[in-house]
Amino acid sequence: MGKPGENRPVSLFLDAGRGKREYVPQVQALSVHMNFESRAREDEPSVVNPGRRRTDGPESVRVLRPRRAAPADAVRPTRAEVNLAALRHNLRVIARHAGTAKVWPVLKADGYGHGAPAVARTLERAGAEGFCVALLEEAMELRDAGVRAPILVMGGYYGGAYEEIVARGVVPVVYDRSHLEGLARASRLVGRPVEAHLKIDTGMSRLGVRMADLERFAAEVQRYPEVRIVGLMTHLACAEVERDHAEAGFTDRQTAAFEEATRRLERAGVSVKVRHAANSAAVLRGQALFDMVRPGIAIFGVSPLASGTPELRPVMRVRSEIVDLRTLEPGESVGYGALFRATRPTRIATLPMGYADGLSRELSNRGHVLVRGKRVPIVGAVSMDMSMIDVTDVPGVSLRDEVTILGTQEGPLGKDTLSAEEIATRGSTIPWEILTSISRRVPRFYREP
Repeated sequence: MGKPGENRPVSLFLDAGRGKREYVPQVQALSVHMNFESRAREDEPSVVNPGRRRTDGPESVRVLRPRRAAPADAVRPTRAEVNLAALRHNLRVIARHAGTAKVWPVLKADGYGHGAPAVARTLERAGAEGFCVALLEEAMELRDAGVRAPILVMGGYYGGAYEEIVARGVVPVVYDRSHLEGLARASRLVGRPVEAHLKIDTGMSRLGVRMADLERFAAEVQRYPEVRIVGLMTHLACAEVERDHAEAGFTDRQTAAFEEATRRLERAGVSVKVRHAANSAAVLRGQALFDMVRPGIAIFGVSPLASGTPELRPVMRVRSEIVDLRTLEPGESVGYGALFRATRPTRIATLPMGYADGLSRELSNRGHVLVRGKRVPIVGAVSMDMSMIDVTDVPGVSLRDEVTILGTQEGPLGKDTLSAEEIATRGSTIPWEILTSISRRVPRFYREP
């Protein structure tokens, strides 16, 4: 036994499905949270209605559980490291900004690329009162990982899997008569009522009951007593824009419309327990807090505001290693399309990470990584599995040196950080895409500093 808190090697068994276990020798203590990961085989779907056989016909809709690369499967050195202490810290920051509102973090897109099961279990123990996802499949993954907190499925496309919703105790968002019909039918089959949240379109023009249709939809709700509307929600379109932006008042207009919708629905017989609208930007600005908030990217340490939020701590760090070094003579080219040509004797390093892993091809000849604490350029085209970098000006560089793609690195040549915001700017995109693009074939390692 080591000292308390010591990051010592341990041996673990991981559940591999069908009663088998995989032995993982000498796994560092940072990986003790790997039991959060659902290791279900891809050919083992969960069946919507556990009471039916798999061959019972078209209503036996199957929800396939996604699979990610596990630390035990890692061979190449490319990995994402998730700091669970930073995750809990960000939850506390959001809770302070939310005041009395309940905090239901949004864990769609595999927890913004961080690994939804591990993130949910950590946040649940840290006090998160519920979670939001986009897809029913995402909700099932959390339930399979042992998450007991309420899970709100916001997407509204259920593929006929209404019995699964009722049986697994997740909370659907409704805005269409077909939702009410399907849930009512499933409620009668399963033998218990279902609670749902009603989405109102206050200006996003994407999903939700439009303002002109509120009374008509309220009348439909009365026809299905098995479906209990306990919450109202809307989706803010411009919460992150700066004060001098042309749409700076859009959130206030949406909030006013949401208040009006609440009053009209109450008069039509739809009264609720909880209302929610605020995303990360709105929470940090103290807007549209209502009874509950739905922070997404801020939970993972990235501020949606141009002015930033220094109290947030980045949760993910992505790293790899140099697997090849070679010297090019002037005139020699690098990579597909020969997009880079050496103008001097140039030391080129190869790292095993490409656009299939989440390193955007937009960073070809534009992006940077960190080696030995120094920023170096990506050269040539980022390919599917590998990328090349120019390490000519990095003294002492050698094979197996760590390469940081996202996050902070401290080395013999200094300390530097590549934030999701900076990478997004160079790649002509947004930080949300940077995080969610880290693919499932990159193993997630969970750290407890």
